[in-house]
Amino acid sequence: MTYFAAALVALLTAEVLMSVGWGYPDAVLAAASTLVLVHLVTLGWLSLLLCGALFQFVPVLVAKPLRHPQLPLITLLLLVAGLLTLLSGFLGLDGALGSYRVLFPIASTLLAAGFGLVLWNLGRTLASARPLTLQARFVLAGLLSLVATVALGITFALVLGTDVTAPFAVRLFAYGLPLHIIAGLGGWLSLTAMGVSYRLLAMFMLAPESDRRSTRAVLLFGAGALGVSVLGGTVAIGFARGIAAVLAVAALPGLMAIALYVHDLVHLYRVRKRRVIELNSLMAAAAVASLAIAAVLLVVLAGMGSLARNAGALVFLILFGWLSGLGLAKLYKIIPFLTWLECYGTVLGRAPTPRVQDLVAEQRARWWFALYFAAVWIGTGALLGHALGLFRVAAALQWIATAGITVQLIRARRLIDVPASMRFPAGSRRPALVFAALDARPATGG
Repeated sequence: MTYFAAALVALLTAEVLMSVGWGYPDAVLAAASTLVLVHLVTLGWLSLLLCGALFQFVPVLVAKPLRHPQLPLITLLLLVAGLLTLLSGFLGLDGALGSYRVLFPIASTLLAAGFGLVLWNLGRTLASARPLTLQARFVLAGLLSLVATVALGITFALVLGTDVTAPFAVRLFAYGLPLHIIAGLGGWLSLTAMGVSYRLLAMFMLAPESDRRSTRAVLLFGAGALGVSVLGGTVAIGFARGIAAVLAVAALPGLMAIALYVHDLVHLYRVRKRRVIELNSLMAAAAVASLAIAAVLLVVLAGMGSLARNAGALVFLILFGWLSGLGLAKLYKIIPFLTWLECYGTVLGRAPTPRVQDLVAEQRARWWFALYFAAVWIGTGALLGHALGLFRVAAALQWIATAGITVQLIRARRLIDVPASMRFPAGSRRPALVFAALDARPATGG
């Protein structure tokens, strides 16, 4: 819950900044304000969200306990401290801070330590469960992409902060940003999210889990595209060559992975046993639709020769339509589910308890999710049309929708929508808002 709370704060902050014109598109993509905004979303929101989810669900994927359950709190502190230090360093690039250069090596150390603990904890948990399930192999590929993302990010930070002049590091800093983005968005965030979503959607829709050939192809094509782009691009930069041809070669397997992933999820929805689709699964479909739209948009923009000019719109749709949309949709199920387990797990079979669905009010939340996706799609169109005013309005609507969804999550955590007569049966536990189970105490009444 602490990871989720910190992540939501970062998302809401980023949306406020976009709505007041901070960063892209009011500033160029390389501006310090844009760097602050992008890392607030990718590190503060999406990475913290994914780490919190993985600490919960990797043990489910491999049917083994988390190897080091005491480490996630230390990991969170290191990641948050590293993020704040990194953002302060970016602010220094615009003169907002005096001696900012020292902040980059400090941020690199903190983030490397934090993500190192993530890799150690999850890596040892996965290693204890070999042979890995197919979904767990997606997570493993995502963790390897995290290594590449962090390594490239640290290289950039050291060039900025310590005047590193090694030719290879300088060339990476000058030309390696696309590789950093691909490793982060395409590998660490997207490939991991795909693996987790296969399991969560099957679980929550009561669909049969199967080791389908198309699912194995998604992993093969996705990992292949990442290997060609990141490793091949790094080698090309090392030999002072351009990376455009490498990225073009990697694009085809990447698009094939997306197409097959969408095909797999359509199959899951068709073979589900839960006939009425819950809101979280319905909104996950909207997120996957955003990913499909992004893939089509990539092809169209590349064909028109305007990909570089509109890269910001494409990244925005991936960040907020696909990854953030899926994250919010799954939080709407994960938080009530974990709250239900924490509150009623000790009294199951001994007292009447509500269903997980009784912890939420889907009709009320449905409108917030609809507003969220509408705002993201309008914002993407505004970026494509270079309509800055419309983009700010869309960002403000996106913030309102996210705030509304967050309120619904808080209501679920507080059990506000559960009928009073069933809210706290004798022996149940009253969950704390942020610290799951750590502060839980026996309920003393409604």
